Amino acid sequence: MTILVIAEHDHAALKAATLNVVTAAKRIDNSIHVLVAGSGCDGAAAAAANIDGVAKVLVADASQYADQGAENVAALIAAVAGDYSHVLAPATSTGKNVMPRVAVALDVAHVSEIVAIESADTFVRPTYAGNVMTTVKSIDGVKVLTVRTTAFDAASANGGAAVIDALAPGPDLGLSRVVGREITKSARPELSAAKIIVSGGRGLGSSEHFHALLDPLADKLGAALGASRAAVDAGYVPNDYQVGQTGKIVAPQIYFAIGISGAIQHLAGMKDSKVIVAINKDPEAPIFGVADYGLAGDLFQIVPELVAALG
Repeated sequence: MTILVIAEHDHAALKAATLNVVTAAKRIDNSIHVLVAGSGCDGAAAAAANIDGVAKVLVADASQYADQGAENVAALIAAVAGDYSHVLAPATSTGKNVMPRVAVALDVAHVSEIVAIESADTFVRPTYAGNVMTTVKSIDGVKVLTVRTTAFDAASANGGAAVIDALAPGPDLGLSRVVGREITKSARPELSAAKIIVSGGRGLGSSEHFHALLDPLADKLGAALGASRAAVDAGYVPNDYQVGQTGKIVAPQIYFAIGISGAIQHLAGMKDSKVIVAINKDPEAPIFGVADYGLAGDLFQIVPELVAALG
């Protein structure tokens, strides 16, 4: 068996999620190839070749992959997938956009967000917001999978010496085009890769209170900022802050849940965090059921005291 991992990248460098997918691929077989589709993507290809355990990197470098459009990338993957037993990608917004299209093109099932691998054809994935773990067996010749990256450790980014081969690009299908991007720039760590996350909920009351209380704490800890869906829907922060079933799935070393009640949809996105610290005025809030440390009290008093104690 040879496994194809779809690299997620910004052309110049790989995104961390790719390393977690390589680890998942190793649980199936040690013959691993990585596909890098981009434009001017030599940097990403070189980084992929350096990943420990990768044998070959396929590079499709063409202008039609500059915007990582799902239609063009999926067609490319489908064209080469027949040479592989498994095709894996991160269960990010990009992976979720591309891989179902690949499965349709190959007329196979798409097994999404796997969190464990029992054998080459049997996988575990969460259902019902993670309340049930479903074991899925695929009988398809090519297994098309997305991987929940928080469930697998990152492979070493160094130590590999893979061969880099050029791959003939597919045609530009012209089915969609990017007309603009609004990119949020922040000095803070990326939410999905942060080791410490400070998240706020509707209990903060307003956008002004959200930032006045949580920004200083995040700055002290070198943490990323997150939020519950309720806080996002209330307009406290943009939706790229959202953690939960319909937001980002995270598993940092420490997760602060401040003013978050703990709805199951939010827990689905952060319950795999190594340490959970909850601050909420309601001692019966569901968040305390999953928290390692809980403070029942007025967050408007507790958070400033915590910031002051951090020096």
